[in-house]
Amino acid sequence: LLVRSNNLSDKIIVLSGKIEEVSLPENVDVVISEPMGYMLFNERMLESYLHSKKWLKTRGMMFPTFGDIHLAPFSDEQLYMEHFSRANFWYQECFYGVNLSSLRTAAVDEYFRQPIVDTFDMRILMAQTVKYTVNFLEAAEEDLHRVEIPFVFQMTQSGLIHGLAFWFDVAFVGSLVTVWLSTAPTEPLTHWYQVRCLLQTPLFVKEGESLSGKVLLVANKRQSYDIHIVAMVDETGIKSSNTLDLKNPIFR
Repeated sequence: LLVRSNNLSDKIIVLSGKIEEVSLPENVDVVISEPMGYMLFNERMLESYLHSKKWLKTRGMMFPTFGDIHLAPFSDEQLYMEHFSRANFWYQECFYGVNLSSLRTAAVDEYFRQPIVDTFDMRILMAQTVKYTVNFLEAAEEDLHRVEIPFVFQMTQSGLIHGLAFWFDVAFVGSLVTVWLSTAPTEPLTHWYQVRCLLQTPLFVKEGESLSGKVLLVANKRQSYDIHIVAMVDETGIKSSNTLDLKNPIFR
């Protein structure tokens, strides 16, 4: 949409087509879009949103203006066992005479590649969150082809870490006020919910210990990302990792 104003009336001109292909008669003051997907990055619409800046005036505004993705380790034994048990079918050694057990390891691997889209109680989080910010006014499309989020968490409780939880906030920075849209588990539920990525091997930690590692999101041709997680308990050196397919989540 190209919105124009003059002294006589307001006009809205509809230009149908992809932002990468359409041609605008003039540069615009504001770009407004809803390019967020699950875990902020899914669907890769943010890249089209950043591409639209070629039509933005020098001091133009973008709504949303920047996005914060939050992550934290969580403990949820019920979720972990529920997810693991989804592979039980492949443990059968005589399914109509067929031994399926040779496929059980591959089945577990495949199920654990699926991020979980649902909501949860903040009390399952075992540390304060780490935040990663994308400034849409400054970022380039290429910046989203490979997103690396390093983390160090100071554990606030002891127990098993079953994975990392993610959600995002976006800010609409206006001339006079900033308005936030939050998908945090403490806020009213949205259709984005929250996303949790399980580790196949949980990590035991004690209160006061630190968990370090990184989340690497690599864009793929399925309009989504492969998520690579590596985490280590610094005091013990014990590591756990997982690779997940953000395009193929479980809606729990």
